[in-house]
Amino acid sequence: MAHISGSTSDTLAGEFRNAMAHVCSPVVVVTAFDGDRPHGTTVSAFMSLSMTPPMVAVALDQKSDLLTILDEGKRIGINVLAADQPDLASQFAKKGLNKFDQVDWDAERGLPRISGSSIWIECSLAQVVAGGDHSILLGSVEQVGHTVSEPLTYHARAFGTHRSLPPI
Repeated sequence: MAHISGSTSDTLAGEFRNAMAHVCSPVVVVTAFDGDRPHGTTVSAFMSLSMTPPMVAVALDQKSDLLTILDEGKRIGINVLAADQPDLASQFAKKGLNKFDQVDWDAERGLPRISGSSIWIECSLAQVVAGGDHSILLGSVEQVGHTVSEPLTYHARAFGTHRSLPPI
């Protein structure tokens, strides 16, 4: 195992960033409404948090436009993208108010739901926790839907998908 030098915070941050690029992550678009206007942003820091009660956790950059409209109790949509949706991941990763232009989506139970996502989770925000340069959103799951499709993943700074290995 390589030794990580901690001589400067910049060196450590760079080594940490490079190491974390090798962790395979799901690609998710978190959505919400601000009045009638849909908001959304791409994240790769998403996980199941609890089964009893069902909860998820997702991290948003402190500079996220979406974060500015979210408060505890607000509802969010978690759109886990399918392997054929890397263009959507890139579109929602950019800044701007026109992210939903040319996107097939519906308002489902008061949340923007992206068509074709492999998993859809509706949540109410139970808690927002500061975590360095991000905020961790703890969501109480209200409804779930999924399709049988390959998930979009992010690994080594590239989009891909997961395929099961043959049985041993």
